[in-house]
Parts: sequence; C-alpha cells; structure tokens
Amino acid sequence: MRLLLEAWRANDLVEFALATGILLGVLLALVLLRYVAAKIVGAVSRRAGSPVGQGVARAIEGTQLWLLLPLALLAAASALELPARLQHLVEVAAVAGVVMQAGVWSSHLIQEWLNRKTASRGATDGDAITALALLSFAARVAVWVLVLLVILDHMGFNITALVAGLGIGGVAVALAVQNILGDLFASLSIVLDKPFVVGDFIVVDDMRGTVERVGVKSTRVRSLDGESLVFSNSELLKSRIRNFRQLTERRVLFTIGVTYQTPAAQVGSIPAWLRAIVEEREKTRFDRAHFKEYADSALVFEVVYYVLDPAYNVYMDIQQAINLEILERFTAEGIGFAYPTQTLHIATVPAASESAAG
Repeated sequence: MRLLLEAWRANDLVEFALATGILLGVLLALVLLRYVAAKIVGAVSRRAGSPVGQGVARAIEGTQLWLLLPLALLAAASALELPARLQHLVEVAAVAGVVMQAGVWSSHLIQEWLNRKTASRGATDGDAITALALLSFAARVAVWVLVLLVILDHMGFNITALVAGLGIGGVAVALAVQNILGDLFASLSIVLDKPFVVGDFIVVDDMRGTVERVGVKSTRVRSLDGESLVFSNSELLKSRIRNFRQLTERRVLFTIGVTYQTPAAQVGSIPAWLRAIVEEREKTRFDRAHFKEYADSALVFEVVYYVLDPAYNVYMDIQQAINLEILERFTAEGIGFAYPTQTLHIATVPAASESAAG
C-alpha cells in the first residue's frame, strides 16, 4: 500500500489517464494480434497442408490474455513515475507472465506433437503409444521447471544455490515420496523393457484384461467384464504377468472318460478316432491321443492338440465342433460316457436255522 500511495502522489490525473489508455490499448492490441496471427497461421498451414502449422495456430488460439496483462501494465507504467521497488515488481510480473505464456504455448505444441505421432503410429502400435505418452509428460515437466527457474532468477533468487539446495533437499523429498518415485521408475522400466504395451492382453494373478494406458504412477487395464482395473506400476512389476501378445498358437488338453463296460476292441480304437476327429478341423495341429489311466469310475483318454490361431473364440469354436463330433461318434458306436457311480454288491447270508441244521 505504501508503494501505491507513493505512486499516487508522484503522478497527476493526466498521467494516470494516459497510463490507463496505454493499458487498454496494449490489451486490445494483444487481442487483435492473437486473432490475426491465429487466422493467418491457420490459413497458411491449411493451404500448405502442414500439421505443424495447424498446431502452432491452435497454440496461438490458446493464448491466455491474463498472463499477458502484466506486460500491458509494464507498458502503462512507462507513462508514470513509480518508486524503484514498484517498478521492479511490475517488471518481474511482466517477465513471469511472458515466460508462463511461453510455457503454455510449449505445452500446447508438445500435446499437438504427441497427438500427431500417436495418430501416425496407429492404435495397434502399443510400444510407441506408451513411450510417446511418457516422453510427452517428461517434456512438459522439463518446460515448467525451466519456467519456474527463469521466474525465480528474475525475482532475485540465486539459482545456483537453489539448485544445489534442491539436490540436498531432494534426498529428503525422495525418502518422503519413495512410493511415488518407485512407481515413476517402474513406468520407465515398463517403457524400456516392454513387459507389456498398450493394447496387450495380460493376466495378473486372477485378474485379466487389455492394457489401456500406462501412466506415470499407475497402469489401467480394461477387464473382460468391462470395469477398469488400476495397478500401481511398482506393484505390477513385482507380480507375475502373463502377456498374450506373443501368442501365435494355443495348446489344448482335454480328457474323456468312458465306462468300464466298453469292449476292449473299442477301447483300442478310441485314440485313432480322436486323432481323426481333431485332424479334420482346420487351423489345428494334432499332437497325441492316449488311453491315459484307469480312474475310479472311467477309462480316461487324454488328447493334446494345437489351435493355430491365438483368438479365444476360434479355439472355442474348434473345441465345440470336436466335442459334438465325439458325441456323435461315440453314440453311433454305442460307447457310454462315464460319470461317478457306485456299484453295491449284496452277499446272501444263510439263515440261522439252516446253519444250526448243518
């Protein structure tokens, strides 16, 4: 208040009116400049077919005039006699506003670059999408750290000492936020080592789904039921992850049990029947079929084959066709499928009188 009172006493109404006119004129000029620059850059970029130019035009449209208000105040202050300290505050505010606006422009351009690269890579290139997202985040953090350092430098802070102090204080901060930093480094490990990428189908413990986003702290997975599963990056890497991206074929093992009343000749023929049934299917590779064991209620046969397509629906369609044909073949041959049964044998005990007579 004291500085404002000194400025009021040092200037008359004519000078204040002139300063107000300059302030409004500069603000109006900035509004017109933003409008004209966005239109010109946008028109030129559309004519040239330049996506970069279109991104620059959108960044200009996103100019925040409130950040440029201190610049207008600095221009208005040139018409006034201000105390040295107040003049310095106006200059620092102008620099801070301009630098912050530069940070906003940079963030816009980084986001435009990310969107363009992501679109060019396609939704199926999960490696690129994951890496680009983290790279974009790191770039935006670097921009705003630089903006902060420039502002502090103009406010008179010793940046060298500040950076050195941050190095010492960073140790304490790192201990306080070690879980967050653990997730951050885990996200970098995911990008570099690529245990999975966006679009992969993964299984973690008893949860499964498609990776939708790998963030700085967490990874989001869309489950088969539709809900979004959120995993901490550090905890996720500690888990056993099953990734089905590299799956090219699916191994299938199933068993069949037939009754003990099945004739031996038919029992010996069943493995060949099972082989023929599997080999008739397209996209399959037969491995083996054996009479495996004598179970409590069944003669058990084990069949192994491969589906040469990773799609789960394809596997289920093939297995369904095999099951139906087995049912038809066994029914035609009169072979019964076994199920848990118990046979009770009742022995006849001689009557007491007959025992005595004997």
